[in-house]
Amino acid sequence: MTKGVLNKLIEDFERLPLDDKEYALDIIKRQVIEAKRDTIARRAKMAVTNYKKDFVKKGTIKDLYKDLEGD
Repeated sequence: MTKGVLNKLIEDFERLPLDDKEYALDIIKRQVIEAKRDTIARRAKMAVTNYKKDFVKKGTIKDLYKDLEGD
């Protein structure tokens, strides 16, 4: 979204009655929550795929620290 479009959106929002502002805010909050859920779901799916392909490191905490020290 360009800066001009965003500024217009904000100006239009400012002109709305309070009830409409609250309704718009509720919709935006729900969309943000859904976007976060989608991101989490994609990351979880990628993590499972990486685990199944054995692309993850396994071991004890001590093993993992030792591996980090080697990097």
